[in-house]
Amino acid sequence: MGVEEELLLVSASGRPLPRSKAVAADAVGVDVELELTRAQVEINSPVCESAEELRGHLVKMRSAVARAAAEEGCLLLAIGAPPSGTAVQQVTRKPRYEEMAMRYGLLAREQAVCGCHVHIDVQDKEAAARVSNHLRPWMPALLALTANSAIYLDTDTGFSSWRSIMWSRWPCSGPPPYFESADHYDAFVGMLLGSGSIMDERMVYWDIRPSTHLPTIEVRVSDVPLTIDETVLLATLVRALVMTATEDGGLGPKPDTEVLRAAYWLAARDGLPGIGMNVLTAEPMPATQVMDLLQQHVRPALQELGEVDRVKETIERLISEGNGAVKQRRAFREGADVIALTEVKP
Repeated sequence: MGVEEELLLVSASGRPLPRSKAVAADAVGVDVELELTRAQVEINSPVCESAEELRGHLVKMRSAVARAAAEEGCLLLAIGAPPSGTAVQQVTRKPRYEEMAMRYGLLAREQAVCGCHVHIDVQDKEAAARVSNHLRPWMPALLALTANSAIYLDTDTGFSSWRSIMWSRWPCSGPPPYFESADHYDAFVGMLLGSGSIMDERMVYWDIRPSTHLPTIEVRVSDVPLTIDETVLLATLVRALVMTATEDGGLGPKPDTEVLRAAYWLAARDGLPGIGMNVLTAEPMPATQVMDLLQQHVRPALQELGEVDRVKETIERLISEGNGAVKQRRAFREGADVIALTEVKP
């Protein structure tokens, strides 16, 4: 498994700062990529065999980039959307990003939002198409678990994951279609390319997709988590979901599209403390109960990985103490500093 985390560069007041190129250059020994806006950077872990190995890399990478950010006079935040400042950002000066700004206008320039992408090794694109079907019903649960963008531009949005609401404006986003085969996937992407709604295959922004550059399936549903422990939890659950799907071998369940959409919306609004949805039965229930169902679903895989207790304990702690969205909203309501809460320390 491997993880990509997008992180935000801001001033002391929380205003996004366009210093990604300098920060990336200063972060020696860390794989740092530039993102669509100049106020974002992305860190990429190496391929990891265990949760502990991944955690070690994330500690090293977040710390190194935080130091580089400090050298350039800015703070590094683990947050899904800018907590202050203005919506429109400077686009990174790369030909692809500049073309996106030209084609998609304000949609591209208002995208200083930060997610976390988990890559899990799969056999081939045919396997990835089947695995995607199995994972679809569980994406709202992962979104609720990692929601970390309640505050946007000095406003409580009323949503736990405002990033996911903003991201849904792209022409190819959210849950992927149900795919019968790799050929079905390719035909669907070909239609999007042929219509001009997406510029290239890298703009397949579905929450689950075969990677365009690695032999993996990529899960892109979550906000960037507030803490490293939450990112490790996310990666472990995604790995267990892929293992469970691979063991099944079939095409996977096909829940009603509107039920899946409703579950996504509830997860984005309510996050972990609110109401969720059992997508497979269309039954509303507390989001905490959905977390129990998720753990039951992947328990054999978690046992194989030796991660049952760590996953259970981390989820229980998040339910008790709150994830990023809960902590942001609490700080905002009490007049505390959301910037300090989400700042990554060197």
